[in-house]
Amino acid sequence: MKKTYAGSCHCGRIRYEADIDLTQGTFKCNCSICTKVRNWLTLVKPDDFRLLSGEEHLQDYQFGSQRKHHLFCRYCGVHSFGWGEEPELGGKFFAVNLSCLDDVEVADLVAAPITYVDGRNDNWQSPPEEIRHL
Repeated sequence: MKKTYAGSCHCGRIRYEADIDLTQGTFKCNCSICTKVRNWLTLVKPDDFRLLSGEEHLQDYQFGSQRKHHLFCRYCGVHSFGWGEEPELGGKFFAVNLSCLDDVEVADLVAAPITYVDGRNDNWQSPPEEIRHL
């Protein structure tokens, strides 16, 4: 069941709400950026994401295919969410960093299923050989 969560960056300039059903799954990726910033993400549809404040403080970083927007606060540097467009995922989506949800219960995070993806090798349908470091 979807629940509305509040999220933010560390300094609080970026604030958003997202309607998320954590029982539907989360993911961790071993690509270079997800590994370096320790992303733990869940995807939400555009109608389930609302940026409340701080759009003017967001910096956009893209690499590789240039199809995903890795957003971060230009003041504190926290990657609280990003967005992309992938036809196989139903079009536009927001990727919410679960570590930036302000009101999520630890028990809900512990119970959330995690899928590991091998983004480092563009093998999104399979897990990487090693996941313990993710």
